[in-house]
Amino acid sequence: MSVAEPRRIVLFRHAKADWPQVPDHERPLAERGRMDAPVAGRKLADTGITFDLALCSTAIRTRETWKLAVQELPHRPKTVYEERIYEASPGELIAVLNELPDEVRNVILIGHNPGVHGLADILAGSAEGDARARMNRRGFPAAGFALLSYDGHWKGVEPGVATLTDYWAPSE
Repeated sequence: MSVAEPRRIVLFRHAKADWPQVPDHERPLAERGRMDAPVAGRKLADTGITFDLALCSTAIRTRETWKLAVQELPHRPKTVYEERIYEASPGELIAVLNELPDEVRNVILIGHNPGVHGLADILAGSAEGDARARMNRRGFPAAGFALLSYDGHWKGVEPGVATLTDYWAPSE
């Protein structure tokens, strides 16, 4: 079943994290991460997408990334901190997306690798321009994001159903 207007899914990897002697979940952003997150926020604003919802991992580095990036957006979406995103596989992330209500049009998911990169690869049945080539060449560095377009209901998100329409990384 199709919806009138495509949904947008942005998969956003947290910015560069520091490595202090703390549990992984508690790692903060490094100085470079604190600089890259607002830049990524400006690039997200440049997409022109109004996000209805942000799904953010509960890890400190993802929360800090989102706090810095969202300040650059013209509209602040509702944010839900979701424990299941931390260390999630692509399949687990799909399960989170499948639970979204259909009133949500555009979502941004702030998470971690390898899950975020894997999910972008798995969902993208097709790609526009050189987006896939750039993503595959660069991998999915800290503060990078992939923009996917999807026609359908959230319950129908599964491998191959989306189009990778854009990809951005801080060094681009």
